[in-house]
Amino acid sequence: MTQPNPDPTYKADLVRYLQESREALLWKLDGLSEYDARRPLTPTGTNLLGLVKHLSGVELGYFGDTFGRPYFTEEQPPPSWWWTETDDPHADMYATPDESREEITGLYRRAWEHAQATFDALPLDAVGRVPWWPEERSAVTLHHIMVRVNADTQRHAGHADILRELLDGAAGLIRGKDALATDDAESWARHRERVEQAAGEAEAR
Repeated sequence: MTQPNPDPTYKADLVRYLQESREALLWKLDGLSEYDARRPLTPTGTNLLGLVKHLSGVELGYFGDTFGRPYFTEEQPPPSWWWTETDDPHADMYATPDESREEITGLYRRAWEHAQATFDALPLDAVGRVPWWPEERSAVTLHHIMVRVNADTQRHAGHADILRELLDGAAGLIRGKDALATDDAESWARHRERVEQAAGEAEAR
């Protein structure tokens, strides 16, 4: 019996969840000052706009260069922070004063379009090569890379959730669907106190 080709359904699921996490990440920038969008909130410098910049490079590299579809060309050269151009290992993780929020978020959206063209052109079992991986494991399928970038984007979207909450208390999963148990500040304060009390009691045992 001939089995139906599952590729369109599998691919659509991967694209859907990737797009939700992309949108959630950009949503976390809404309403923030330039300083708050850029400032480091962890000892390793994690910041909201830097996460967007980083994921722009992730998508353009994995969905572009890996499958012989580079976004940057001689006519459109890569920015100074691109992995082939810089000596700063953290250059893609923060925005310089000269880089506008619109420039970075715009590049991220263009990366989505470039990725979608790859998804449309190739089946999930299409083979590419990751240029910056060791040669012995550089061969990958589109399916593998879509899963990998989904995981990476979801991870950073989770970072963004926490960073935004630390900045101004704003929380939620995605625009229009926050997935929070309540929006009542007093309820959250009581919940936090319960968690604090439980932690203290566990430590005392």
